[in-house]
Amino acid sequence: MQSGWYDRKTRRVCDLSCGDARVFLELEIRRVDCRGCGKVKRERLEFLADNPFYTKRFAHYVGRRCRTATIKDLAEELKLDWDTVKTLEKQYMRAQLAKAGTPAPKVIGIDEIAIRKGHTYRIVVSDLIRGRPIWFGGKDRSEASMAQFYDWLSEKKSRTIRLAVMDMWKPFRNATAVHAPQAAILFDKFHVMRHLGEALDKVRKAEYARLSGKERRYIKGQKYTLLSRRENLTLEGRQSLKTLLAVNKRLNTAYLLKESFGQLWDYQREGWARRFFDNWRASLKWQRLKPYEKFAQMIDRHWDGIAAYCQPENKVSLGFVEGLNNKIRVIQRRAYGLRDEEYLRLKILTCMLPAL
Repeated sequence: MQSGWYDRKTRRVCDLSCGDARVFLELEIRRVDCRGCGKVKRERLEFLADNPFYTKRFAHYVGRRCRTATIKDLAEELKLDWDTVKTLEKQYMRAQLAKAGTPAPKVIGIDEIAIRKGHTYRIVVSDLIRGRPIWFGGKDRSEASMAQFYDWLSEKKSRTIRLAVMDMWKPFRNATAVHAPQAAILFDKFHVMRHLGEALDKVRKAEYARLSGKERRYIKGQKYTLLSRRENLTLEGRQSLKTLLAVNKRLNTAYLLKESFGQLWDYQREGWARRFFDNWRASLKWQRLKPYEKFAQMIDRHWDGIAAYCQPENKVSLGFVEGLNNKIRVIQRRAYGLRDEEYLRLKILTCMLPAL
């Protein structure tokens, strides 16, 4: 216990506005002479933010507004410094994470994001049942960086993971096999289909290089027409696709093969799925589609992680990871070249959490 104080002074603290009127509180902040360490320390008031010139409820108001507005816009509206708004928002996001706690996930999604040019990656791990990212970190997308997640989660909670959804990146598989050997590994179908889309685009480029003159005009500029789902195309896009497939037999074959491959995830038993894949692969025999043959070889090498989706207990929503990636890209675009990695980490980890 400490009786008395060393000195005291009056401080003006900004609180929530009342209508159009800005509200300020005047407080006495005391300092005490600590007998234990011999230093003079300032008393801590729980209702003040980390920035002691603002109340905690004002910081939470700023944090809630920053979920939909940029720091620059809010700083101009509230007549605050840009760094002040950012500091208050970071306190709000830390409070969100503290309230959410660290879960013991049963189904996780693993993906990497590029935080700047030059192949600079960070790993994002999500709890697919709770529908929220739970970890952002690592220095790259190596096995050692992936192991940092399991160290953070703890050995006890790592043993509760029954399914890990990821792309076909070997370091992620190796780290999961070491730290959560009981977890089944499932390859995200969006990444698998992206590889197939890249194979289709290589066929398109090869056809454009093979043809000449007027025959090229149907292929030029049709990359996204071929790669998009038919229901997402406009009326004009559907007409362009119909014309392109009618005049180019090889692209027509490649497009139909891509569309039919999506049936693989509809099967309830691995044997049926394998029979479908073998038939799909056999249909490539006389088509002279080298990119598709390489894709089929890749699927064959990673079959266990694809066949896992046939198990009823592994029927999880795989769209969350792709949706989270889109949300992260929006956060990065709004930040105009974000350089504060801690701020980016907080934005990603709280983007799916409810407001305080």
